[in-house]
Amino acid sequence: MKKTGKTGFQILVVDDEATVCKAIKMLLEFDGHKVETADGAESALAILEKSKFDLIITDYSMGEVKGDRLAIQIKKTHPKQPIIMATAFAEDFRNSSGPNMAVNAVINKPFSLMELREVVAQVMNPAAE
Repeated sequence: MKKTGKTGFQILVVDDEATVCKAIKMLLEFDGHKVETADGAESALAILEKSKFDLIITDYSMGEVKGDRLAIQIKKTHPKQPIIMATAFAEDFRNSSGPNMAVNAVINKPFSLMELREVVAQVMNPAAE
């Protein structure tokens, strides 16, 4: 994994609510990560054509393309890409189509900085568990 300093990762945050993107970006940057944001699936895929990321955090409930569909599309071209699903509808997501193999972890919204740190560490350092 490419780090941006001592502890930071390159992270893409995808959420159709600008305030949510900004809040997650601030939390991640506080921990030393380099963060880009996208306002939906189309813009996320366009960014991914030009840039690589250590981690993608996407919302589940977005406009045209939901986060689970985005994760599947990403895994087609980047099969090893770690993806975290952030959603207020975690149970709906988990129950919708069974386990989504395209997603490495799910975090319930709203979440604290500590919860975000834990899920990022879990996904980026799975052997540390």
